[in-house]
Amino acid sequence: MILSAAETERRLGLTDDEARLVIRPYSSESQQPASYDLRAAEETRLPRGICTLMPTLEWVELPGDLAGTLRCRSSFGRRGILLGAGFVDPGFRGQLTLCLSNMGAEEITVKKNERVAQMILHEVRNPAQSYNGRYQDSLGAVEAK
Repeated sequence: MILSAAETERRLGLTDDEARLVIRPYSSESQQPASYDLRAAEETRLPRGICTLMPTLEWVELPGDLAGTLRCRSSFGRRGILLGAGFVDPGFRGQLTLCLSNMGAEEITVKKNERVAQMILHEVRNPAQSYNGRYQDSLGAVEAK
């Protein structure tokens, strides 16, 4: 099941730490009917033919029963931007690092706070374990470890 805007907002308001979703800072302008638009934490140049790592502005904490799929916003896709590494495991905490490749005709600059990727939240049935990997509590753009 994909979470709707209403369910996402409900989960953001929960007081139970095991079920609460955290997106900080949250912006109602970034909330879409079935996704949340993640914003750039800093201005970033995307040279042609290069994969560039860029952190999201948002700190995200997914409870054990939610996972996220990341997709490039169509406005960037139409300009030749591809997004790699697009899955967030249940239990992840931290800023997300977006892997953006510019396959377009010209260099593109992403402005700070610009909406660049969509996070689609999915319910995980009968979760057995949560993420506890090397990218937990990430801050800024994190290189491969």
